[in-house]
Amino acid sequence: MMQRLLPFLSLVVLFVALAIASPHFLTETNLSSVVRQTAVINIMSLGMTMIIIAGGIDLSVGAMMAMCGVLGTMALEHGMPVPAGILVGLATGLFWGSVNGLLTTRLRIAPFIVTLGTLGIIRGLTLIITNGLPVHRIPQSFAFLGEGNLMGVPFVLWVVVICALATHVILEHTRLGRHAFAIGSNPDAAIYAGVPVAFSITVIYALGGLLTGLAGMIEASRLMTGQPSAGNGYELQAIAAVVIGGGSLRGGEGSVIGTLIGALIMGLLSNGSDLLGISPYLQQAIIGAVIILAVTVDELRKRRGGAEA
Repeated sequence: MMQRLLPFLSLVVLFVALAIASPHFLTETNLSSVVRQTAVINIMSLGMTMIIIAGGIDLSVGAMMAMCGVLGTMALEHGMPVPAGILVGLATGLFWGSVNGLLTTRLRIAPFIVTLGTLGIIRGLTLIITNGLPVHRIPQSFAFLGEGNLMGVPFVLWVVVICALATHVILEHTRLGRHAFAIGSNPDAAIYAGVPVAFSITVIYALGGLLTGLAGMIEASRLMTGQPSAGNGYELQAIAAVVIGGGSLRGGEGSVIGTLIGALIMGLLSNGSDLLGISPYLQQAIIGAVIILAVTVDELRKRRGGAEA
């Protein structure tokens, strides 16, 4: 029980500490900025949650996010309406997620290796397509996705809530969700139980890619540019959010609420570091240390549970 409450307690402690440390933290402007900044990682992390629960991992999401943002904004630059441009970004993410899933299942290569390879492919193709230059001739109406408000609330918060609810329903109330937990817990047993492992894994990676595509379009909307170098290090933040929230890199464990808490912790760490003047380079070191700490806690818990059994 304490293990499940630990991420939430950590979030509360961090929130209170930042409120005390900086007079600017609890301002409406700053909290709205935190919501908008963490939306991208939140949405990417939801996709990563499904992938990690199924026993996989995706190191290509940062590069994928950049390509989705670039192709979506290029569509807008060429005169397509905003909804169509967003669909281009979503379709790009869906395509690359499907590629990762198919390569993992058909070639039977570890997802770590597959997605490390596609990371390089996607990043390289994005730079070739753009010649390394950002896409910036975008209609102003596109800014609403990342910076607009609906009923006095940042629009991206509504998007995050819808994505979180959809992911929760998939994981907890559909056959695909049950298959994801079964595959992550014991893939051999899942095969013997008649679970369509290859199909399920491919669909899960495709959904992860779809969510990454949405995150890419939100990031492009916030910056009002399709940035080919966007997303560097975002895969680490997404993985960290899942692990901090109670997900296991061994698979078979994870939850939507845990991931959202983990992503918010990452967002508050980044925001608090900026407010307190902490170097962004140190922020990267902190993220790495947090991942190691969270995995260590998970391993100790599993060993203790195994010893008691």
